[in-house]
Amino acid sequence: MTAARTLLAHGVGGRQDLPITLPQLVVAAALTLVVTFLALGLLWREPRLDRDATGGRPVPQWLARLVDAPTFRWALRGLGLLAAAWFCLGLLGGPDTADNPTAGTLYVLLWVGLAPLSLLLGPVWRAVNPLRTVHLLAALAARRDPDRGVRELPAGVGVWPAAATLFGFVWLELVAPDRATLPVISVWLAGYAVVMLVGAALFGAGWFDRADPFEVYSGLIGQLAPLGRAADDVLVWRNPLDGIAGLRPRPGLVAVVIVLLGSTMFDSLSNAPGWLRFSQENGLHPAVTGSGGLVLVIAAVAVAYLLATAAAARIGRADPAEARGVPGEIAHSIVPIAVGYVVAHYYSLLILEGQRTVALLSDPLGTGANWLGTAGWEPHTGLVTPSGVATLQITVIILGHLLGTLLAHDRALYLFPRARAVAGQLPLLALMVAYTVAGLLLLYAG
Repeated sequence: MTAARTLLAHGVGGRQDLPITLPQLVVAAALTLVVTFLALGLLWREPRLDRDATGGRPVPQWLARLVDAPTFRWALRGLGLLAAAWFCLGLLGGPDTADNPTAGTLYVLLWVGLAPLSLLLGPVWRAVNPLRTVHLLAALAARRDPDRGVRELPAGVGVWPAAATLFGFVWLELVAPDRATLPVISVWLAGYAVVMLVGAALFGAGWFDRADPFEVYSGLIGQLAPLGRAADDVLVWRNPLDGIAGLRPRPGLVAVVIVLLGSTMFDSLSNAPGWLRFSQENGLHPAVTGSGGLVLVIAAVAVAYLLATAAAARIGRADPAEARGVPGEIAHSIVPIAVGYVVAHYYSLLILEGQRTVALLSDPLGTGANWLGTAGWEPHTGLVTPSGVATLQITVIILGHLLGTLLAHDRALYLFPRARAVAGQLPLLALMVAYTVAGLLLLYAG
C-alpha cells in the first residue's frame, strides 16, 4: 500500500444525520441571518467594536513577563526547529507507504491543527516557524539586522504573495496528483522553503508576514483569539470580536480570505457524488478538472463578494474616495465564516487522522521503533459520531455567518452615513445568505 492513499474523509456527518431535512435547514439558516440583521438594525445603532485594537484587559504580570521573555521566545523557536527536524526524518528517510506520518503531519496536524491553536492562542505559527528561525540565525551569524534586507518591499505588495502561496498550498492539498506521496510533498516544501528564505534575504523578516501562507493563515484566525496585543504591544485579554475588528485593510487581504473560503467550499464540492462522476467521465486528467474547479469556485466566491461590497458602497452612499476601500474594510467579516467552514469540514479529520498521525510520529523512519511512546495508540472515536458531527457542522457554519453579519454591520456604521448604513448592508446580507446556502448545500451534497 503506497502513501498515495487518500486521507480519511473530512466529515462523517451526512444528510441522513441532520436533525431536520436539508431544505428545512437551509431555510432556517437563511431566516436566522435575516432576523439577526433586523435585530442589529434596531438595537445596534452605533459602532461598538474596537476598530483600532486599543482595548483589552492586561494579562497578569507573570504571564506577560513569561510570554515576552527572550528565553521563552527562543524556546518556542527551538521547539519549531526540533519539530521540523523530526518531520524531515519521515520526509527524507521514511518509507513511502501509508505508515509514514509525513502527509498527516502536513495536511492534518499543521494545516488543520493551526486553526484551533490560533483561535485559542493567537498567531502561533509566527512564534515557531522554523524557516523564520533559520533566517534569524543566519542573520545573527552574519551580524545583520534580520528585519532589513537587500531592498525594501513596496508597501503596495501587501499580502498578495501570501494569497499566491496559499493558493499553491490548497492546490497541493486538494488537487495535486499523488499529493500524499513523499516526492510530491518534498518538491512543494522545497519550493516553499526557497521562496521564503530567498524572499527573507532580499526583503528582511517582514517577508514572512506577507508571504508565508501558514503565518498569514494563523494570523488571520488568531485575530479571533481572546489573547492578543493592544496597540502599544501590551498582552491583553480581549473580546475576540474586537480582535478581528482590528484587522486593518491592506493590499491582498481580500484575495487571502477569498482563497481560504473558496478552497474550503471547493473541498466540499469535490466530495459530492455529482462532481466525482463529472471528474471521472469528462475525459480530462483529474488534475486539470480539479484545478479548473478550484479556480472557478474561488472566482465565484470573489465575484459575489466584490459585487456585494460594490453594491453596498453604492447604496450606502459611501464617499467616492472611500468606496474603493470597502471590500478591504469588510474583509474581516469573512474570516469567521471561513473559520466556521474549516471547523465544520475538518473536525473529524483532525480528531481521527490526527490521532493516527501522532501514533505514526513515534516511528518516522518505519524501523519498528517507539521513540515517542505513541506507536500503540488507537484512535478514540467517542468525539466523532455522525449525528454529533452533523450538529457541530450546522452550528459552526451558522455561527460563523452570524458573526460575519455582526462584523459587517458594525463596520458599515463606520463607513456609511448613519441614515444609509442599514440600507447599505442589504447586499452584504444577501451575500451572507448566499454563502450560507451554498456552503450547506455543498457540505451535505449527495
